[in-house]
Amino acid sequence: MHQNFKPGEVVYIIIRNPHAQDVAQVQQAAVVENPENPSEIALFAHETYYPFSEEFAVFKSEEEAEMAYKDAFSNPEEFEEYYG
Repeated sequence: MHQNFKPGEVVYIIIRNPHAQDVAQVQQAAVVENPENPSEIALFAHETYYPFSEEFAVFKSEEEAEMAYKDAFSNPEEFEEYYG
């Protein structure tokens, strides 16, 4: 998953508010060397390092991230065939 990213790249992630799970937003993050394990990369956002994991949807462009955000968090009543 993260092998397509290199330290120094700017990426966009969809991140949830840890205090309100129904709140999420697109945030800019940097791909950096993981300070706890220099052979791995991590995401750096909000003065915090995050290891790459399935918890984060990582996109190379803000446009891709915004489209994915809208797909995931749009109002279900907007879609006639929503089964979620």
